[in-house]
Amino acid sequence: MAKWYFSSGSNSARVGPLDENAAHAHAQQHPEDLCWREGMPAWRPVGDVPELAPSANAPPALMPPLPSTGSGRGQADEIDYRIVGGDMQFVEIELDPGESAISEAGALMYKDSAVQMDTVFGDGSHAGQGGGVFNKLLSAGKRVVSGESLFTTMFTHTGQGKAKVAFAAPYPGTVMAMKLSDHGGRLVCQKDSFLAGARGVSVGIHFQRKILTGLFGGEGFIMQKLEGDGWVFVHAGGTVMERQLAAGERIDVDTGCVVAFHPGVDMDVKAVGGIKSMLFGGEGMFLATLTGPGTVWLQSLPFSRMAGRMLAAAPQSGGKDRGEGSMLGGIGRLLDGDNSF
Repeated sequence: MAKWYFSSGSNSARVGPLDENAAHAHAQQHPEDLCWREGMPAWRPVGDVPELAPSANAPPALMPPLPSTGSGRGQADEIDYRIVGGDMQFVEIELDPGESAISEAGALMYKDSAVQMDTVFGDGSHAGQGGGVFNKLLSAGKRVVSGESLFTTMFTHTGQGKAKVAFAAPYPGTVMAMKLSDHGGRLVCQKDSFLAGARGVSVGIHFQRKILTGLFGGEGFIMQKLEGDGWVFVHAGGTVMERQLAAGERIDVDTGCVVAFHPGVDMDVKAVGGIKSMLFGGEGMFLATLTGPGTVWLQSLPFSRMAGRMLAAAPQSGGKDRGEGSMLGGIGRLLDGDNSF
């Protein structure tokens, strides 16, 4: 019996070993991948393999090398970190000389003076590692498509000893530290969830191939795809729940509560029920369905839900004026400058 392994090429992480059910699910999600099992002379495209068989437990020593797909990314920097706080968390990263961390614009909280801040084109995964102009343009283009800036901020320790840099979450929630090498080298996340990471990780895009999922799945057609082997820090709203799904196991989730999932997880949408439930149930018209195998991460407080409540409560938008406990109410806020004309 042989296990199945999958990869998108020599520059990407290997996924496996997978049993028959998991291999079938992965092949459906990634028909463009290459696959291999014990007994096959070489890696083959998924579409050229008629069947997927059960397997053994450990990768054999005679596994052939993956065919080359061009110049690859170097390994991510090995950074140390600690996550501080409860509801309003931040991550503090400790850098050795020459090590770098990347972050989205505006995420910096503080840094030591020995840490040099620089703006790089794209996601920084090729910076200082031999990346060509085409790779940088491609990286920047992916960021534009996903709604991010053309540029990423890179923080490099240029001094001696240890140096620290910290990045803060943009709204109440949880900062998750995830080692991509522990998740098959690839994660799919909601847009804007990436907070920071080690230099060498790639922040790309993941397209929803199903029209209904793209229209009503809560995340649109485009999500973030994190690839590499280093640490990434993902921010989610409220409390995070991690759920392991077996092959074929499905859970139904509010469309805004999906934070991240393994590529082997199939995301789709389903109607919440009848017309009465759609109109008066308060949960919208659709729920997201997540089908294993793989791990999913769910958030208890999507930013859209929090922003909607704040907007509805704002007096300028017709929300109820509660007066914040003041006997003067709106007049008091007018006098102390809280209201503007």
